[in-house]
Amino acid sequence: MQYRQLGQTGFKVSEIGLGCWQLGADWGKSLNNEQSFEILTEAVKNGVTFFDTADVYGNGKSETLIGDFLKHHNGSIKVATKFGRNSNVFPDKYTKDKLRQSVEESLERLGISSLDLLQLHCVPLDILQQGDIFDWLRDLKSEGLISHFGASVETIEEGLFCMKQEGLLSLQVIFNIFRQKLIEELLPRAEDKGVGIIVRLPLASGLLSGKFSKETTFSKDDHRNYNKNGEMFNVGETFAGIPFEKGVDIVDSISKDILPNEMTMVQLALRWILDHKAVSTIIPGASSPEQVIGNTQVSDLKRLPKETYKALEALYQKEIHNSIRGVY
Repeated sequence: MQYRQLGQTGFKVSEIGLGCWQLGADWGKSLNNEQSFEILTEAVKNGVTFFDTADVYGNGKSETLIGDFLKHHNGSIKVATKFGRNSNVFPDKYTKDKLRQSVEESLERLGISSLDLLQLHCVPLDILQQGDIFDWLRDLKSEGLISHFGASVETIEEGLFCMKQEGLLSLQVIFNIFRQKLIEELLPRAEDKGVGIIVRLPLASGLLSGKFSKETTFSKDDHRNYNKNGEMFNVGETFAGIPFEKGVDIVDSISKDILPNEMTMVQLALRWILDHKAVSTIIPGASSPEQVIGNTQVSDLKRLPKETYKALEALYQKEIHNSIRGVY
């Protein structure tokens, strides 16, 4: 495992972290506590030092599991959590008291005295632009309840605005082979300002794993079923906003014409992201220890050949860009 700095004033993180949405069992196949601990244990065993969760993942279940896990492991693990999508605040009921309460509850579930990183959780742009919420974060930081703050965003506009805020350590963004537009402005701006980039949905909800066909189905409570076309929340959070059938065709094309002989689709997708130096860490989820092992091994792979970058960029411009749905 290789490590990078998260922001100029932050801390070192493993290039491959662990997204912990699935530990909350909000969707898809439910993981029991034993399975969750096996995933967390395998992650640490393979050099992962960064977990990403949120207060709403399983209504606190994900944070609680991580907190229980931390009781038996040393302090090398950094945990990032989020605030902003709970129904008592989203979309327009944000207050400093509710933020403080959320932080205190997260601290209790995680069993720690200060959050390593608190991220605004896809807070609407109009709320961000009012500015108060960033003042609240700075106050909580001065009090020691949080060590750093950042923002998880859905659009480039939101990301660029957040980067103007004093004290912002990091941005969490959707960035993958399907979502290349960030390369133009957001990533260079983040690099110039010393803002860390945390990448979610690196495999586009599994679509870029190469394991799906057009006949693949998902359970009723899986967001890849109920949010396939943005029925419940931003469609970009499911399959990175590309229509499922179109995505399968594109992955098949990549596998046939672009994928280097010695690589899997997962390795290609994750390595492509890591090859952008503005990226600090990637947070793929995992539903088994085997997936953790496969994901973490990518950190030690060589950079992709130049011709692979060029081929993927050409494919994006020709086949992908105009097919992406949702705010971006």
